[in-house]
Amino acid sequence: MSMGEKSPFIIAGPCSAESREQVLSTALALEKIPEVHLFRSGIWKPRTRPGSFEGIGPIGLPWLKEVKEKTRLKTCTEVARASHVEEVLKYDVDVLWIGARTTANPFSVQEICDALKGVDIPVMVKNPTNPDLALWLGAIERLEMVGIKNVSAIFRGFSTYETDSRFRNKPIWRIPVELKRRRQELPLICDPSHISGNRKLVSELCQKAVNLNFDGLMMEVHPTPEQAWSDAAQQITPESLSEIVNNLTYSKEHIKNVQFDNEIEKWRNSIDIIDKEILDALAARMKIVEKIGLEKKRIGITALQLQRLDQMLKERVYQAKEMGLSEDLAHDIYNLIHETSVKKQIEIMNH
Repeated sequence: MSMGEKSPFIIAGPCSAESREQVLSTALALEKIPEVHLFRSGIWKPRTRPGSFEGIGPIGLPWLKEVKEKTRLKTCTEVARASHVEEVLKYDVDVLWIGARTTANPFSVQEICDALKGVDIPVMVKNPTNPDLALWLGAIERLEMVGIKNVSAIFRGFSTYETDSRFRNKPIWRIPVELKRRRQELPLICDPSHISGNRKLVSELCQKAVNLNFDGLMMEVHPTPEQAWSDAAQQITPESLSEIVNNLTYSKEHIKNVQFDNEIEKWRNSIDIIDKEILDALAARMKIVEKIGLEKKRIGITALQLQRLDQMLKERVYQAKEMGLSEDLAHDIYNLIHETSVKKQIEIMNH
């Protein structure tokens, strides 16, 4: 394994606790992998549709305690309500995490925070299902306000209506990167299992997270993934985890080399110039958008025209591809530009 400045903190274990034997066999296998620090397992599982397996419930908590007694691993599980907090604290669980669906609901987050007042326990917060940085930060800040000192963030991607996406949850990397920029002291963990929804993509996403200097990785691991009671397609075996971890490559964030620094500074100056040109172009574009908004208001037509949006996105994505650029990048950029343009036109029409 090629090492740089640091290797990521590894959290691993099954999506759901299914039986004592399954939990313990997974933990014993993971204990043999030195890079694994924390054992994860879902006791309660919020599911999208009714009738799905929603977790074994409190009967699984003694199994987590047994993991601590029989291995070197500490334990963590998800909590979604105050009663969950009360239950897990009885069994000496070391770390809690708040899931994406819960993060999306400030009332639920506050309920958990109220139950944690006066408790000294690390808490990890997954991003909300929708790409809303403020909502993610809000959940983190609520925990900090009740005295939780050890808070970290988990990036698990965002729900999408796109049917042709490679991923179960779209990895809009700029959002966790922006979170880290704003809160540099906050540990940032990547959950490639939930981003991918497909075990074949987990390794690729782990390397991407390492390249972006994430502090940790959380992966779903099962002795027999195909037989898992939940999220079978995205879970990997302990052997696969060991292979993924050992094949990761690391780069140093900083290096002392005057020639390198000088070259990089030249390129960065060029980027600054290009970025200024991009901003000038965007400002000019918005002025045209305002003119279109005024004309739409005069004639009396809506700000949003889906046919135009669909046509524009297809053209821009095709143009990006022809120029050797990422289709996803072009799609995301122009979606955001169009969203901002529509908002501007709505403001014009409302005045």
